[in-house]
Amino acid sequence: MLRCISTPTGLPAQHFSYVKNIDPGLPLFLFNYSDRKLHGIFEAASNGKMFIDPYGWTEGGSVRTQYPAQVQVHVRLKCQPLSEDKFRPIIQDNYYTQKHFWFELDHIQTQKLNALLASLAIAPGNSAPQNIPRWTVVSRSRPLHETPREGEASKTAETEIEQSAHSSMRSDSSENDSSLDRDIQPLDSHAAMKEVKQDHKDIMFMKLKELTLNLETQKPSLPDDISNIPDVNNTSSVEKGNLAAPTSLEKKEESPTTPSETECQYDISQLVHEVKELTAFNKMQIERNCYLEQKMMEAGMEIQYLKDRCTRLEYAYNVPSTYVEKTFIKSSAELHLNPKDSIYLIGGFNGESWFKTMDMYSTSQKVVKSLKPMNSVHSYTSVVQLNGEIFVIGGGNGHVWCETVESYCSFRDNWTLWPSLNQKKGSLSGAAVDGKIFVVGGGNGIEFLSDVEMLDLDIGRWIPTRSMLEKRFSLAAVALNGALYATGGYNGNEYLNSAERFDPREHSWTKIPDMNSKRGCHSLVVLNEKLYALGGFDGNGMLSSVEVFDPRLGAWMMGEPMIHARGYSAAAIVKESIYVIGGLKLGETIVDTVEKYKEGEGWQQSFTASNVRKCFWSAIACSDE
Repeated sequence: MLRCISTPTGLPAQHFSYVKNIDPGLPLFLFNYSDRKLHGIFEAASNGKMFIDPYGWTEGGSVRTQYPAQVQVHVRLKCQPLSEDKFRPIIQDNYYTQKHFWFELDHIQTQKLNALLASLAIAPGNSAPQNIPRWTVVSRSRPLHETPREGEASKTAETEIEQSAHSSMRSDSSENDSSLDRDIQPLDSHAAMKEVKQDHKDIMFMKLKELTLNLETQKPSLPDDISNIPDVNNTSSVEKGNLAAPTSLEKKEESPTTPSETECQYDISQLVHEVKELTAFNKMQIERNCYLEQKMMEAGMEIQYLKDRCTRLEYAYNVPSTYVEKTFIKSSAELHLNPKDSIYLIGGFNGESWFKTMDMYSTSQKVVKSLKPMNSVHSYTSVVQLNGEIFVIGGGNGHVWCETVESYCSFRDNWTLWPSLNQKKGSLSGAAVDGKIFVVGGGNGIEFLSDVEMLDLDIGRWIPTRSMLEKRFSLAAVALNGALYATGGYNGNEYLNSAERFDPREHSWTKIPDMNSKRGCHSLVVLNEKLYALGGFDGNGMLSSVEVFDPRLGAWMMGEPMIHARGYSAAAIVKESIYVIGGLKLGETIVDTVEKYKEGEGWQQSFTASNVRKCFWSAIACSDE
């Protein structure tokens, strides 16, 4: 099982211009200057930042690190390291001296290194290579003729050190959720926050006063000749260890003013960091209080909903509501459905109530069985299946949006809460690719998003990754052959007929041919390695049309239209047949039918019942696992 390396990979501050371009999910290779070996295959688990670990690679964490440009990584595949004579032919064009080469690689070089390292993969249980180096070779194309300007790094080094305080604050406050839970407790009152804030101000005032006295005594000055500051790409001084500290550190004895200047810069950065940290602490407490208030409000709404439901049942059956509920649960539990020909139906709206239900629809027996409900209402949601569990992500009721994530295990018949999304949103979509869950697009009633978030179960949190090319609300997305496809949606101005494809191996989105019709709130399924876009809304009315995309042909073709025009319906594949369930037809008219499509047989109406008369819901076929 992959795990995130506890210590980030790091470089001197002058190299931050490289590290800051790293995004989560980007493939990385680590080069050791001591033995001239390339290690891999790694993957970025965070953005490149300054001071993720302010005391990394120091003895006992007693001083600030000399390698503050950092990125967290985890192992994608454990492999034996490559000696330079093995990998040099692949990146031959990157060498600008006998011993030095440009660090950034293009896609072809990355693929070749991946293949070569994969042939040397270490079997599970064997020990991993030791001495992970500090230099990161990133897979990002760069013109080979482009060379760094002389002294360019020296002019920006001081600015980057100043910026590092802000990056350090962000990483310290967000990279380790468990440490936040230990260190941050809810405030009892505004007075407590004021007292903590005042204590921090007093400490910082004393430090600033002390620093001012030191500056007046020492009167440090900047060097007149900046040419003495080493070039960021000059690594000829490295003889031992993993990319030794910059040359300027070796010249401390020659320039007596440099140490005091460096100390001042670090003291200022530390003070700025503490101010930012205090601000972040205050902001987190406010957000946590707002979150608890919202949860209390939602709990009140749920209680009122249950009271109203009991009242309606009493009026409808003229018997105590407790008896009606027990009778219904018993009759539902007595149903024995075959999971292999059934579909899970999640959430939804029937024109009167929003549901947090989980039902199972049997395509053979044509009955619906109720399962254990979710912890909260999830409509306009994304539903993804991974490792035998069904993940329900985000959504809401069209007015209140949520960021919560929970999964259902059919074996245990229970729901498990997972880390929340980074923001509240609904009308999003998603799929599982390469053991990770990706959710794309959506919105929150104010913004229409192109954002993409990835849940890595080994890391245990949602990581923002490469955004789509367009903003897409009410889009549809699926996974096919290791790639993620996103189609249609609404961008805030119009409904879209465009589509795009994300390849995690390339870590980039590319445009694919447009659909023939604009459509949002449609369904998208995969049948026989082809995409089927079903119904939806084009800005004027609901559609019954169907389009089919074959990636091998690279074109959309019109398919046989459905019997009913509908959007916000639920769709899934069972035994090579497409089932479209419920949905919104026109205005407030909700469809109460199930349509079935099989190649060569066309569309047929297979089931009609009041318990499938819902819209804004989701469906997913039961897994064989």
